[in-house]
Amino acid sequence: MKHLFKAEANWTSNQNSADSTKRFYNKSHQIKIEGKPVLDVSAAKAFKGNPELYNPEDLLLSSLVSCHMMSYLYVCSQNAIEVLEYSDHAEATLEVLEDGSGRFVEVKLNPKVTIASADQIELANELHKKANQLCFIANSCNFPVLHEASCEVSTM
Repeated sequence: MKHLFKAEANWTSNQNSADSTKRFYNKSHQIKIEGKPVLDVSAAKAFKGNPELYNPEDLLLSSLVSCHMMSYLYVCSQNAIEVLEYSDHAEATLEVLEDGSGRFVEVKLNPKVTIASADQIELANELHKKANQLCFIANSCNFPVLHEASCEVSTM
């Protein structure tokens, strides 16, 4: 089964530029997806973008974090594990070469999960591997997506 996703990008030239002959373009633009709020995007600060806006690197990392979490919650539900809290502080390493090209070389997810039952901790930790196998975004990446997961039992 295939699903089609669509996005539209809109950018306008340097309207406020004092010198239109400069070889610098404002990198801020908008991404539109039908039925959803417009997303203001720019390049990362390191690439002369607006640091107050999301950038493609942020969005790729966020996609991996979100997809892994949803896949993990799915496999936990399939195994009757009650997840009470889930957080992640992920990092992505981007390598830029001398010619200006680059690529992500690694993403490290650090999910911290709180579950209801102490006897399910081992299984809850193991299910991150299954979640990674199911994650559409991770399956589309040509770099390692690592997991340093931790799991604890709720004290309530």
